[in-house]
Amino acid sequence: MSATLMDGRAVSAAVRDKLALRVRELEAEGVKPHLAVVLVGEDPASQIYVRNKERACEKLGIRSTVLRLCAECTQAELEDTVRKLSADPQVHGILVQLPLPRHLDATPVIALIDPRKDVDGFTPVNAGKLLNGEKGFVACTPGGVMEILRHYDVPICGRNAVVVGRSNIVGKPMALLLLAQNATVTICHSRTKNLAQMTRGADILVAAVGKAGFITADMVKPGAVVVDVGINRVNGQVVGDVDFESVSEVAGFLTPVPGGVGQMTITMLLKNTLDAARLQMK
Repeated sequence: MSATLMDGRAVSAAVRDKLALRVRELEAEGVKPHLAVVLVGEDPASQIYVRNKERACEKLGIRSTVLRLCAECTQAELEDTVRKLSADPQVHGILVQLPLPRHLDATPVIALIDPRKDVDGFTPVNAGKLLNGEKGFVACTPGGVMEILRHYDVPICGRNAVVVGRSNIVGKPMALLLLAQNATVTICHSRTKNLAQMTRGADILVAAVGKAGFITADMVKPGAVVVDVGINRVNGQVVGDVDFESVSEVAGFLTPVPGGVGQMTITMLLKNTLDAARLQMK
């Protein structure tokens, strides 16, 4: 068996074509969608991510502003910046680039974001809405995974789904989104016993652990849908949490790295920004 690759680039392009139409509709109504990003310090990976977000916004016609704070900024300075953005009616979406320097606490900062502008889906309000099955902003990476599954007509209802990883950014919201589509969901993590036994029972397996090549062929059910959320750098190359070569011979569907889920994360950020602009118009 050779897995069908789920091409994140193709899905992203299709979604962005639709978003471009929405941008023009908003502009016709006198609204220029505006995303504000708060970047603290000089972390190289964060610099790259923010630059990519700026380019994506520019290409789609979304206004983007990056507020750069020095690595030594205080908690009070950061929180004051977020408060001002939340109160600014010209700003529709707010993103605080993570991780923050070690002396800063992200939790109270995120909580200060107006939930209507929370395009990352990280505030307690939007996290709570997801838990309750209410409509709200969803974290971009798991939202992108769901978009890929929809694009490839992957059935979810009634299937066994296993999410390896329990972060607030990916693992937990991913599990809730699958549960909302009536999958039977298991969350595995570093303390899970008999992990391979658990993953071999998955019709849909999502790997989000941050360890290169962690999921191997013997951990995958033949014909399963395998989604690789990992982004790891090994010997100058970007690889996922899934051992691509071996798993591609067992899985039925598989996302590549690069070219898979990573392509969708910024796309869903753009979508959330447009949703936020429309919501605030009301």
